[in-house]
Amino acid sequence: MSEFSTLLVTEENGVAVVTINRPKALNALNSTVLDELSVAFDELAVNDSAKVIILIGSGDKAFVAGADITQMKDMNVIEGKLFAEKGQHVFTKIEQFPKPVIAAVHGFALGGGCEIAMACDIRVASDAAKFGQPEVGLGIIPGFGGTQRLARLVGRGMAKLLIYTADIIDAPEALRIGLVQKVVAPEALLAEAQAIAKRILKKSTIAVNLAKDAINRGMEMDIPNAMQYEAYIFGTCFASEDQTEGMTAFVEKRKPAFSGVFAKK
Repeated sequence: MSEFSTLLVTEENGVAVVTINRPKALNALNSTVLDELSVAFDELAVNDSAKVIILIGSGDKAFVAGADITQMKDMNVIEGKLFAEKGQHVFTKIEQFPKPVIAAVHGFALGGGCEIAMACDIRVASDAAKFGQPEVGLGIIPGFGGTQRLARLVGRGMAKLLIYTADIIDAPEALRIGLVQKVVAPEALLAEAQAIAKRILKKSTIAVNLAKDAINRGMEMDIPNAMQYEAYIFGTCFASEDQTEGMTAFVEKRKPAFSGVFAKK
């Protein structure tokens, strides 16, 4: 992996942990963080040993407190648009990343912090986490995908309520509305994310990654086209050794030993 000034990247037993490491700035997203996240995910995409990614923030106060307001404060119209496009590009790269990405959220996940968490596949939160899109209180709107992903995750009405009011919600409320999938004690947060990653690793990585693609692409289609794409991906699974092994193991009443090899011999 490259050397980073704002990230820490570790890997063990198939799980890579990407830590946004600006604790004094509450892990706020500036251009450097965004650039380094883009590079890190590009490198992890071609790292065959890293099969599941966990994204977390350093320190005990914030996952990501938002985009760096000191950098944005004096932007003009063109600069603001370009900054939004940069954030959107990086977060879309995370959303479309070919492997599962789990956000482990503690402390503040506001603005860009909530937006980057929403770009991940699964969100696990500590019971001390706080979520919100407070941008309208700063005279702007969510610009890193928040107006789109929040509505798709929690529904149009709830998204409008949260964005229009800039309300900050706690982890139990985030769980209730479907913004996060699990809430645990702060000291158990990383362990819970790793436990989910380990459960995923026991399955066919080919099937998991294809399922992610089917879900993500299908959500952008109408139902008939999404069903057609699902059938195509389903058929594609039958070109893998994992499909043969998984079904053979089921018939033979044993645990499968997936190889992750796509093309059958």
